Amino acid sequence: MATGELTRTEVDPSTLPVGAAVTNSGRVSAAKMYEPHAPSLPFTPVQLSTLDEVLTVAGRTTGLDFSVYLGGLGPDSRARAEELHASTPNPANAVLVAVSPGERVVEVVTGEESHRRLDDRGCKLAVMSMIASFKEGDLAGGLISGLRMLTDQAGYAPRR
Repeated sequence: MATGELTRTEVDPSTLPVGAAVTNSGRVSAAKMYEPHAPSLPFTPVQLSTLDEVLTVAGRTTGLDFSVYLGGLGPDSRARAEELHASTPNPANAVLVAVSPGERVVEVVTGEESHRRLDDRGCKLAVMSMIASFKEGDLAGGLISGLRMLTDQAGYAPRR
């Protein structure tokens, strides 16, 4: 036998499981039931689309740059949220909603300009609304309603 040649082993068809067959080349082909994988994202495509639409409308309506962070924030959640906010393209005009479901933390960080239009009281009300939805297991709905509340609070973009 030359190097690299494969030896063909005979397979007894009677020993194969149901749905398996030996092909002409000697390979065993088996049919298996399709089992879909659990989605790895916390949102469905429809929820992602709605969230994207709400973020787009919020930005266009208010002139502020809204963003959402979903993930771990660590032991000092406020500092980490402020760090993420500072990494946005225009922090002075940005609003970051940072949510860590595993840590049960929600942080809203505003920049210099966005803070003028979103006071602490309005942000707290939006956070309370989000938390109420999160407790019911509705992560997307909580984010969407919170973003809409923040958009309403900030009002329309000033005309220049």
